[in-house]
Amino acid sequence: MIHKARWSLLLGALCTSAALAQSPDVATHPDVSLALADQILNATLEACHGDQHTAVAAVVDRGGNLVALQRDDNIGPHNTQAAQRKAFTALSTKTPTRQLAESARNNPESQNLSTVSDLLLLGGGVPIKSNGEVIGAVGVAGAGGSATDEGCALKGIHQVLPQDQ
Repeated sequence: MIHKARWSLLLGALCTSAALAQSPDVATHPDVSLALADQILNATLEACHGDQHTAVAAVVDRGGNLVALQRDDNIGPHNTQAAQRKAFTALSTKTPTRQLAESARNNPESQNLSTVSDLLLLGGGVPIKSNGEVIGAVGVAGAGGSATDEGCALKGIHQVLPQDQ
């Protein structure tokens, strides 16, 4: 009797999960996988190294969760957190952080962005897109300034996802 009850429960669970998977109320979205994050990080740091820079780079997924991080030797410890926060900021605002920082400096309506504690308004964070949709972001810090950090991130993303950016 117990054996039949277990099979009934298992069958019910399978049917329910199959129904939920097909339900229009269940959201499915593309996201950054660990494999994709690693490819982007490798390409990003290679771009930095090609310009004779070292850095730390972080990739977050569409929910702002850290997926992967790589740090070169001799990078200041504050840069690790900065890379993560730049990636989070780029994801959250769907905007490159250097552009966001310029907007906050020059546009009175955007100046209050600097008061949002989770955002870091320094260049080096770039959204990652797939089919025009933001699925994550990469943040780079320690390469020698906002423009350099952003350049490494852009080169890394474009090398891995050239058609989506």
